Amino acid sequence: MAVIGKIHSFETFGTVDGPGIRFVIFAQGCPLRCTYCHNPDTWDMSKAKIEMTAQELIAEVVRYKNFIQKKGGVTFTGGEPLLQADFIRNFFTLCKQEQIHTALDTSGCLLNDSVKELLAVTDLVLLDIKSIDAEEYKQLTSGVLDQTLAFLDYLQQIGKPTWVRHVLIPQWTDNEERLHQLANYLKRYSVVEKVELLPYHKLGVVKYEALGMSDPLGETEALSKERLQYARDIFMNYGLTML
Repeated sequence: MAVIGKIHSFETFGTVDGPGIRFVIFAQGCPLRCTYCHNPDTWDMSKAKIEMTAQELIAEVVRYKNFIQKKGGVTFTGGEPLLQADFIRNFFTLCKQEQIHTALDTSGCLLNDSVKELLAVTDLVLLDIKSIDAEEYKQLTSGVLDQTLAFLDYLQQIGKPTWVRHVLIPQWTDNEERLHQLANYLKRYSVVEKVELLPYHKLGVVKYEALGMSDPLGETEALSKERLQYARDIFMNYGLTML
């Protein structure tokens, strides 16, 4: 019996989730509850807007193959894709048969045999490190930092190309001491090819309102361009390549 994927939505010409032009798939379902999440409508897996097999999904993707194949590819994001590791492994296997580059955008919150099999057919991991401080990580996400760091250790072990993503939130992760701590931590990993610092924004407020939810960071202002550049300079001083 075919594994059915639960999907929130597609973006057919994505340019910010990996190299080149990409077909981006948003998985439904996430175990974290990030206070700054701009896709709270992806949390509940039972509310998937689309359900399909890997064969049905690859049929949709190949319609755009001429646009994405040369320098782009497919990115599975979320939600949290690792909750559907078997489905995405099947889909990525079909992508490889079509010579389409595969990227996985994840918080690294799970590491089991199914996830390891998925990583074997993944070309690039976009690893979201929410905070390098364990207590702050828990406060921001309700998750556990050690799981993400263990995931990164496994990526290093298997030599998987990795881009690290980190959201800068005023009064939270936009903290000079923790920025130095994270940069110093990452510099030891040879698989970390690039680091992308993402400024906190207010674009998710509309979704919270539509869902009848209050924005957990309602009083927090968007990050300034000056603070973003200041943080980028810190990471570059540790020899890390920035997106």
